[in-house]
Amino acid sequence: MQTTINHVDTLGALLAQIKDLETKAQAIKDQILDSATLPGGSKITEGSLFKATVVESNRQTVDYKALLLEAKIPPAMIARHTKVAAVFAVRVSSR
Repeated sequence: MQTTINHVDTLGALLAQIKDLETKAQAIKDQILDSATLPGGSKITEGSLFKATVVESNRQTVDYKALLLEAKIPPAMIARHTKVAAVFAVRVSSR
């Protein structure tokens, strides 16, 4: 039986490779982060070609659902100010 590779199969194979590479990259990032956050750990790690720098920052987020509930804003008012837009995505799964 002859197998024909089509665009979907090519896309699936590429996404699988990307996922594997992202997993490996994250493992290396975790190691660098672990080393950098030890007492006396260096925030900069250098290789022959690249340098990695660990940067700390603070992120603020607002829990809008809780804020709207606490402000007692009626659901009808929220609905009037809520935008809805069609979004398209391609999802790939193995067979």
